[in-house]
Amino acid sequence: MDWQNVVGMIIWTAASAVLLVVLMWLDSFFTKYNDMAEIKQGNVAVTTRFVMKLFAQGYILSQSIIKSNDLLHALQASFVSFVILVIIEWLVRLFLRKAANLNLDQGTKQGKVAYALVAGSLHVVGALILGACL
Repeated sequence: MDWQNVVGMIIWTAASAVLLVVLMWLDSFFTKYNDMAEIKQGNVAVTTRFVMKLFAQGYILSQSIIKSNDLLHALQASFVSFVILVIIEWLVRLFLRKAANLNLDQGTKQGKVAYALVAGSLHVVGALILGACL
């Protein structure tokens, strides 16, 4: 491995980390509670969902990097995938609330891990599908 590859890895990793932080920050606007405050209070359900969201975003980002030779293209693909994932998750949560009286945000905030696993799985499954489409 030459220095050019090492520098490239550092640049791609740094840019990806910044995008990941931005995406998780943007995601916080669509969550009905404060992730960090709930995690600090020891809410395992919120922590579980947060970790699953982080994994999903990281997976999408890794797939866009694998399939792209251009950093800007990879970051754009990840951002667009994030937007699609937010929309799909919102629609499914709305459907579950109306059809099954299942409020994933409320249940997760109340510490119900089962709710968090369902909510987090929406991110993970969406990421797997979107990652295949990149």
